[in-house]
Amino acid sequence: MDIKTAEFTLSSPNVGMCPKDTKPEYAFIGRSNVGKSSLINMLSRNKKLAKTSATPGKTLLINHFLMNREWYLVDLPGYGFAKRSKSEIAKLDQMIRGYILGREQLVNVFVLVDIRHEAQNIDLEFINWLGVSSIPFAIVFTKADKLSESKVKANVNAYVNKMLETWEEMPPYFITSSEKARGRDEVLGYIEEINKSLK
Repeated sequence: MDIKTAEFTLSSPNVGMCPKDTKPEYAFIGRSNVGKSSLINMLSRNKKLAKTSATPGKTLLINHFLMNREWYLVDLPGYGFAKRSKSEIAKLDQMIRGYILGREQLVNVFVLVDIRHEAQNIDLEFINWLGVSSIPFAIVFTKADKLSESKVKANVNAYVNKMLETWEEMPPYFITSSEKARGRDEVLGYIEEINKSLK
């Protein structure tokens, strides 16, 4: 899939304020500082589409980007904020869950995981919640350029083994690097495949 147009559409504080549109939506989410904005910019080949920040947790709203005027890429707030009050965390959690469970147009969630770290409970809990809630999702390992190829393979294998302790089979997963545009064709190809199946 070639991305010819990528336009910011709307920032919404809750699912009820999201675009009144029926186009399919693909949500991207992960822990703070997982490299979500960089990945979105890499996929769209537009370095200014999603605002990248050295300060984790800048995304506080549900951000819709219209891609090729055919589907939406949805940038969700991260989870696992260390520097927020309990009430703020609860509000963000409610916003995220409200969107994921309540948005009919949502067809897939991409859960971003930093490949440099071993499986974190906060990611596994979120992934398990998606499974229990019957939400289709795929895992995107980010920052693959920060490790050697052998370490990338070892870390992915360790993650897969950890997942298979509770999952019957591994959900689809992609290995990416925003710096090197690695995984771009695979992620966009997966989206294109789903879009075709919806027609």
